[in-house]
Amino acid sequence: MIFPGDASPRGRHAGAYDPSTSMGRRVFKAALILIALLILSWPFIEPFMLETEYATLTSADLPAGVGQLRIVYAADIHKGGLMTAGRVADVISHINAANADLVLLGGDYADDSDSAIAFFRSMPAIHSRYGVYAVLGNHDRTIPENNLNTLRAAMLSAGVTPLVNAVSRVHIGVNDIFIAGIDDVDNGHPNLTGVAGQVSASDFVIFLCHSPAVIPDALKAADRAGSQSWFDLGLFGHTHGGQIALLGPMLKEDGVPDEYTAGWFRHNRINMLVSRGVGTSGLPVRLFCAPQIHLITVNTAK
Repeated sequence: MIFPGDASPRGRHAGAYDPSTSMGRRVFKAALILIALLILSWPFIEPFMLETEYATLTSADLPAGVGQLRIVYAADIHKGGLMTAGRVADVISHINAANADLVLLGGDYADDSDSAIAFFRSMPAIHSRYGVYAVLGNHDRTIPENNLNTLRAAMLSAGVTPLVNAVSRVHIGVNDIFIAGIDDVDNGHPNLTGVAGQVSASDFVIFLCHSPAVIPDALKAADRAGSQSWFDLGLFGHTHGGQIALLGPMLKEDGVPDEYTAGWFRHNRINMLVSRGVGTSGLPVRLFCAPQIHLITVNTAK
């Protein structure tokens, strides 16, 4: 006999509605949907997650009178689309907050030479103790060729020294260091030999080039006396670190050896960095490849 008040399983009719089981299933399904949405949306979220990478190096060529040099490096901002003027201002706020001695920029400021000119004409001011220096990327060196002069003028007006096959001597007290930069290797007219020949291997030299495809040739180039290892620190961009890290090798069409896709490398006494960059190119997505700027502290070797 089954009594009306019997709450035991025997008191439930076969196939009766079980609210606790139904609620559990709904929660489980909702969790699965939320996880799926997060997985699908994450590549569009990660491009907004700007990181600052900190690195400390020593160099025998950095003059003892300098002691320490704080360098901020940023590449591949790619203003346009989701990289709005507000986001550019935020990136520059991050740069200025580092209170750097030098700020160095690695090219690809927008999508083409016209928008690169507009970028520098509207860019918030960048502050550093000894100046802001920059090279150009393949997106900055699109036609017409005469845009190069206009772009250089816009950079200078923004307080940025363009390095297009040029070397700048930076005075720090009674000491000098050198920043060397070449034109883009894909769309420009780089003169690596001429730039390397302007410095000495005993100088402290920072070498800037947008694309790390130049690294093998740069390591073979020689200073004014014919000596290799003519630079101490090399800074590059262009690759975006693969942008979608899991598919990076399959998507690469940049002519850069796989070993130089991202990160730090050392050859002999030369430290080199390939940055993952700030912005995106093509699809506005990143996956396991967050955007970054760099604060590099170089100390004199004791």
